[in-house]
Amino acid sequence: MKTLKINLFIVAIALLATITSCQKEKPKVIIPVLPPSNPITAGNISGFIKGTMLTGSTYTVTADVHVKKGDTLLVQPGAIIVVKNNSQFLIEGVFQSLGTQASPVTFDSDTHQPGTWGGFACDSSQAVTMKWTKVLNTGGPDNTGGTRRTLVVAAPVKVDIEDSWFLNGQDDCLGLFKGAQITILRNTLQSNGSTDGEGINIKSGATGVVAYNVVFSQAGTGIKLETAKVITTAETNVDVFNNTLVSNGWRRGAAEPGRGVSAGVSAKGNIYNNIIVNCYHGIEIFLDADVANVKYGNNLFYATANTFVDNTPLAATPPTPAVTVDIRAGFYPAGAAGVAQASDVISTSTATGNPLFKTFDNSFLNPNGAANNNDFHLQSGSAAIGKGSTSFTIRNPSLLGGVTPDTDMGAYPTDGNGNKH
Repeated sequence: MKTLKINLFIVAIALLATITSCQKEKPKVIIPVLPPSNPITAGNISGFIKGTMLTGSTYTVTADVHVKKGDTLLVQPGAIIVVKNNSQFLIEGVFQSLGTQASPVTFDSDTHQPGTWGGFACDSSQAVTMKWTKVLNTGGPDNTGGTRRTLVVAAPVKVDIEDSWFLNGQDDCLGLFKGAQITILRNTLQSNGSTDGEGINIKSGATGVVAYNVVFSQAGTGIKLETAKVITTAETNVDVFNNTLVSNGWRRGAAEPGRGVSAGVSAKGNIYNNIIVNCYHGIEIFLDADVANVKYGNNLFYATANTFVDNTPLAATPPTPAVTVDIRAGFYPAGAAGVAQASDVISTSTATGNPLFKTFDNSFLNPNGAANNNDFHLQSGSAAIGKGSTSFTIRNPSLLGGVTPDTDMGAYPTDGNGNKH
């Protein structure tokens, strides 16, 4: 019996050694790094292209670039695209510009001046994605001499634009139409529109979420919702929350004042937790909106002066004589459906309702292309802290992109979950 136990022990030791040996000899699994699909060589580009613009490479667009239906143009982090000759990108397929916080993608003209290239015509695209991308100085004239939007999509496709910068365009910055399904998060739109143009112009049945964006010094309205006078498709229906909208609506002048946010022509949506400062008008819900289905509240309205004299030569038709604008009377403009809510924070003087931005130059009117040296993060004691709502029902949860409303108002809540710029 003793001998049998010894023999069994020896067999067990041998078996364990065999198993251990097999484990040691198991080959390592190496996951190959796949090369980019159809890499595009740095240098001059134009015409029909598809494939991948490579990290760290510089491309010079010498004439219009076309991406055909079924094709994809992918831009890797750190790529630099210089556009000459007032060229533009015409997207019928898929466009993806995928920068990172450490290595954004940059699109700019060769002159670095406002209105010197055509932007992105994605009217009939299949999908558009932009992340951590800088788009500068668009809006160059079309063949009629009119300005062009920075980016336009007019199709029922996914549009995901996050953490990007849009500076110094000449017309609408983002035009999102005809059933586009939009996720517009944490972007900075600055000094766009010459004498006209909205920041985020959403029409004709588009749906989605616009949250944690900064819109500064837009010629027209910061965020605009409309459907159409004759409804033939689903209504425009958008969640608009936790945006910071500053100094918008002045360059269009008294003939058509711009707003922080507007809803009209059969549109519906949620408008909550936004900070609106020194805009010509605050929130305007037009009588032709789907008024019963425009829900709003917990918005902050502030002005650094009681009045502003609108006699700007920057407007398309400068008022003669000059118009003195009562800023606070326009937080909810007279003659519209919108009225102040008990949950709003409304400035009755410069001593009340101050969002206490870290820095702000108190500007109302700035020229197209003006620099923005302000910091719209909130200081301790801001009237926006703790006054946001998280209880309203999101209309488009599938397009939230992982964000939720915050208990602080504006694009920069103190928990750090908002805009990263």
